[in-house]
Amino acid sequence: MGKILLVVALFAVLVYGLFWFFERRGRRKASKNDVRRGTPPRRTLGPDDDEEFLRQLEQRRRRAAREEKGKKPLEDEGKSGQDQPKPE
Repeated sequence: MGKILLVVALFAVLVYGLFWFFERRGRRKASKNDVRRGTPPRRTLGPDDDEEFLRQLEQRRRRAAREEKGKKPLEDEGKSGQDQPKPE
């Protein structure tokens, strides 16, 4: 019984070692390819790094400013008429 457990343990260590070797080898190849191509390392991007998001944000800001600019004269006219006493 002891010999069987020893053989199973050695087999498990051998399989683990092979998987570890091939996994590290694959990682090393990927990193070398990235360096050769000149690509920067991957990193998480925030919304302020996304050009499309910033473009949409600027468009929304401009649209809101135009709408606000268009509404103000109407609001001012309505208020000025209410503040003045009505002629009798």
